[in-house]
Amino acid sequence: MNAFEYQDYLVFLAGGIFCLGYLIINQVFLRIMGLIGMGLYILYYAIAAETPLWSAIWVSVAMVITNLIGLFSLWLRSSPLSIPRRYRDIYAHFDILPPGDFRKLMRAARRGERPMGYELTQVGNPVDTLTFIINGGADVLKSGQTFSLPDGIFVGEIAYLTGHAASATVVLTGKSDVLEWNIPALRRQAARDVQFRLALDAMISLDLAGKVARGGSPAQV
Repeated sequence: MNAFEYQDYLVFLAGGIFCLGYLIINQVFLRIMGLIGMGLYILYYAIAAETPLWSAIWVSVAMVITNLIGLFSLWLRSSPLSIPRRYRDIYAHFDILPPGDFRKLMRAARRGERPMGYELTQVGNPVDTLTFIINGGADVLKSGQTFSLPDGIFVGEIAYLTGHAASATVVLTGKSDVLEWNIPALRRQAARDVQFRLALDAMISLDLAGKVARGGSPAQV
């Protein structure tokens, strides 16, 4: 096998690895295949001519570094290490989200305690805050009726989705630990960051589904 044939095989192998990578949906494996392919191209550029093709080599090295940064970002998104320490105790409420998406959601939140009797929403008034009740509970006053809500739920999610005023008054029944998001700021961030919007929509959809299921239970009995 002469040098020219060896170089050809390097190019064919690198191209085959790239093609195989493009067929893989998993982003991590795709990037790993890309790194292997670029490594073979760098080797080709180093031996294809009497002197190495330095311009092509440096461009390829830059692509490898960029790919490594992307690979690290993917790892960080799925790593528990990316969860802020202050919010690790409540991740169980949001565990359908990858840790990186949870981190984005918490960056936009305020965490604090609210006293018993604190009004989260008031019927007929605009809702500026999306609230998640971490612990405690709330009473809902609507159309002359009162019913209770458990912890681990959102309050104000319909207003966030629709922009409508509150359809009920929601009052905390005890001192509660809550997360709060400013709705206008939340909408702006969701418009800028698709990944953030998808993470938030997933949580709200799950919350609404849970409320429908709880609301439907008595009727089924």
